[in-house]
Amino acid sequence: MPGRKTQSTRPTGWPVSSRPVRLAVLVLVTLVAISLLSRLPAWSLLELRSFDYLSTVDDPLPPEEAPVIVAIDEPALAQINEQWPWPRSLHARLITALRAAGAKAVGLDIIMAEPSSPDNDGAVTAAVGPDVVLAGDETLIQAPQADQLIRTTPLPQFTAAGARTGIASIDLGGDGIFRTIPSYKDGFAVTLAAAAGRTPMKTSKNAMIQSFGPSRSYPTVSYYQALDPQNFLPPDFFKDRIVLVGLSLQNAPEIDKGGADTFATPYTVHTGKLVAGVEIQATIYDNIVHGFFIEKAGLPLVALVILVAAVLAAASVLRSTSWLAMAAAVTAVCLFSAASFVGIRFGHIFVSPLGPSIAYIAVVFGQTAFDFAEERRNKLQITRAFSQYLSPDLVKRLSEDPSQLKLGGERRTLSILFSDVRGFTTIAETLRDDPEQLTALINRLLTPLSEVVMNHGGTIDKYMGDCIMAFWNAPLDDPDHAMHAVVASLAMQEEIAKLNLELEAESEASGMQLHVLKMGVGINTGECVVGNMGSTRRFDYSCLGDSVNLASRLEGASKNYGVALLLGETTASLVSGRYTIAELDRVIVKGKTVPAPVFTILHRAEEDALAAHAQFLQAKYAGELREDDPRFDAMAGMIPELSGYYTIMRHHERTARDR
Repeated sequence: MPGRKTQSTRPTGWPVSSRPVRLAVLVLVTLVAISLLSRLPAWSLLELRSFDYLSTVDDPLPPEEAPVIVAIDEPALAQINEQWPWPRSLHARLITALRAAGAKAVGLDIIMAEPSSPDNDGAVTAAVGPDVVLAGDETLIQAPQADQLIRTTPLPQFTAAGARTGIASIDLGGDGIFRTIPSYKDGFAVTLAAAAGRTPMKTSKNAMIQSFGPSRSYPTVSYYQALDPQNFLPPDFFKDRIVLVGLSLQNAPEIDKGGADTFATPYTVHTGKLVAGVEIQATIYDNIVHGFFIEKAGLPLVALVILVAAVLAAASVLRSTSWLAMAAAVTAVCLFSAASFVGIRFGHIFVSPLGPSIAYIAVVFGQTAFDFAEERRNKLQITRAFSQYLSPDLVKRLSEDPSQLKLGGERRTLSILFSDVRGFTTIAETLRDDPEQLTALINRLLTPLSEVVMNHGGTIDKYMGDCIMAFWNAPLDDPDHAMHAVVASLAMQEEIAKLNLELEAESEASGMQLHVLKMGVGINTGECVVGNMGSTRRFDYSCLGDSVNLASRLEGASKNYGVALLLGETTASLVSGRYTIAELDRVIVKGKTVPAPVFTILHRAEEDALAAHAQFLQAKYAGELREDDPRFDAMAGMIPELSGYYTIMRHHERTARDR
């Protein structure tokens, strides 16, 4: 099917009355199916994974005024050479050094909720102020009896000294990836923005993070460098900057190994690396301060986009399905993904391409499946309808390309053949007490004759007792239909001869009466109406018209001229280049006033004999022949094939004179 257009009307028994209605039903079913699938966890995870890829394509860099990360990393652990956790007095020194270096605000992503030594806690108390944010934590503990929310905050003496508390907890998705901006009013990044004199933007619970790259995308210095910036860092490195302090190893841990205070982000799908919590807090800060966050589209907008995608898909296959529809489906998926990317990057809104892509594919492939099933059904119907009347090769051609077939009726020029066994009524009367033998004889007769017709490209219209009606040039085009019909008629005579030999041998062996079969054939070529004819419940592929009636008359008249084959004028003209044609008479055709000539085929005839026959016909038409005219015997001697014809013509002259 793909690769060739397929379009058809309603197949037999199909419950929907038209293609547009069927597509409307398909769209409705698709929308219902998507609404049900969207409730599954796997659907949400696929949508989130599409967000991961799209939001990290050509992702922006952190802004110029982005926070600076002071990392507790491998070099710092080596240089400071203290057992972790370090004494809090070291953090107090860092705060003092950063403030002296011009930092606007400092955020320590380090939990200091439990007392340490008085000297260390006193040093922190002396160092902190309103420009310092200390990390807090909020944890939900679920138990069979009840859920408990535990909130961990810095020591009261630190906050009493002016330090601010920011909850650094983040929410991870069902797949363990951080994407959603925390909704805490006193979140770490929100509080840090307030300490820096910035007003963060309000975000909804569906606000999603815009990543700025893999781990260490933010400007980062080691903890030991920040303790002595004059010796280790450029001048004014921290001036008017937001500084975040936390654990951030240079060698980011891999996702399958994990690490302390490290999390998977949308960028992890590319690198397989986790990102430090302190860098995540910097990302949240830039998202809420500079408006980089991405809102997840609400249900009404998502439903509208899916509906539009389904309608567009239905429009693309409204007339037919083909490989172009398949290509359009692939293109549509790419366009939906591109549109989702544009929405993320420029509109800061995320509309998942999953829903519209599934809707488009479902409608296109659903209709393609319907068309494929309908095409197979049509092929089966064609095969069943024509296998008894056409050769297997022609049936195959029809089933592969039903467009060659017009079942509704059309006018075509056909060559029609009628064949009938002479005296079969007498044979039937003889065998009336042995119906099985009669049936066997009919089948032995019709089987080889039918094979001849079909092997020569003919269509068997019907059987009428021992009579066969067939035609050429329908349902498939046959430019040489007249020639094929005549060749078939001659081959049918050969099959009759073979059958007679078999019957003779059987008669001699059994002693039963021999029934010699003789067949007359009439062939005419002309315009007919051909197509399915009958009732809505039962019909046959047949033809009608005066040309059909004349072919039947020619078959019946062949015995009146003593020949086995009688041709109409058009048929004779079309085959005259290959066969020797002899005119026999002129007959009045129904609806015509001018007599039409009828012909037969001669296998052996000399030119002088044909010329003499033409003169014989002229005399016949002029009424010059008499019963005792020597030309009857002379012509029978010159053309032995027509001896019976000349005898019958002599008898006609005798009868005419007696009248």
